[in-house]
Amino acid sequence: MLVKQSELNLLISNLKSKNKKIVTTNGCFDILHVGHVRYLEQAKSFGDILIVALNSDKSVKKIKGESRPINNENDRAEVLSALRSVDYVVLFDEVSPINLLLQIKPDVHTKGADYTIETLPEAKEIINSGGRIEFIPFVEGKSTTSVIEKMRAL
Repeated sequence: MLVKQSELNLLISNLKSKNKKIVTTNGCFDILHVGHVRYLEQAKSFGDILIVALNSDKSVKKIKGESRPINNENDRAEVLSALRSVDYVVLFDEVSPINLLLQIKPDVHTKGADYTIETLPEAKEIINSGGRIEFIPFVEGKSTTSVIEKMRAL
């Protein structure tokens, strides 16, 4: 379910009052593939509720360049929301989800294993607010970039 940032405080308060363990992750999730699905399923396994902080179109362009995203933010949010592992999706415009994560204060934040505690920009804020970080390995050979390259080759 897509949640507006303005609705987030009430949602988080409600979930925490029910002692739900909140897990977050973030990303562009532009062309959804099996690597994403497996990653999100593993992320969900760390708690009760998975909230995906989804880069808005504006944010994706800042990170990936003007040719991205392939799918617009509303389509990406709807597809993510349809996955059984994803409970909530919230869009953000910044390059980093730090401000959003400070608002959520997750119990666990997950990120791909290409990051480390030292290279993950939001790690300090998560840890300082009482959360922990879990790194999830990628599925070999599965990425949005590889899908785009394969399509270009055709």
